[in-house]
Amino acid sequence: MSDKKQQVSRRQFLNYSLTGLGGFMAAGMLVPMLRFAVDPVLQTASDSGGLTNVSLSVDDITEEPHRVDWEVEQVDGWYESNVNRTAWVFKDDNGDIQAFSPVCKHLGCFVSWEGSDKYPGEFFCPCHDGRYEKDGTNIPGSPPLAPLDVYEQKVENGMLYLGEAKPRE
Repeated sequence: MSDKKQQVSRRQFLNYSLTGLGGFMAAGMLVPMLRFAVDPVLQTASDSGGLTNVSLSVDDITEEPHRVDWEVEQVDGWYESNVNRTAWVFKDDNGDIQAFSPVCKHLGCFVSWEGSDKYPGEFFCPCHDGRYEKDGTNIPGSPPLAPLDVYEQKVENGMLYLGEAKPRE
């Protein structure tokens, strides 16, 4: 080593400083973009496949539609909230469990079972007199143009699990 110390000129100091600052700023812009691209890969899938236990035993389900309410944790970005969900659940003539969304396909009002004395044995939407059969199909001549959405479902250990409402195909 030499006993002579090398002096850094002003020009070299400025060059080193600006290069370091530019690299720091570039990293600050690239890290969020990289996180945005990689984050979905790192998310863990839920064990139930998005299905939630609605605290309803299969033995308690009858042939009469009955309203079931439950809460689902929802994450929007960094905001976590509990969202209330509702379904009409019953067993059809074959003994299969049916779970329908209560949202009318006309304008999104709430559909209720036997909501009108004029139309017993039907799902009824009071907003514009929308009507659905017990199997969820819309009655021709009433405002809804599509049947009620059906919830994904599974039965595990005698309990009903419901997921997202999907339109019928």
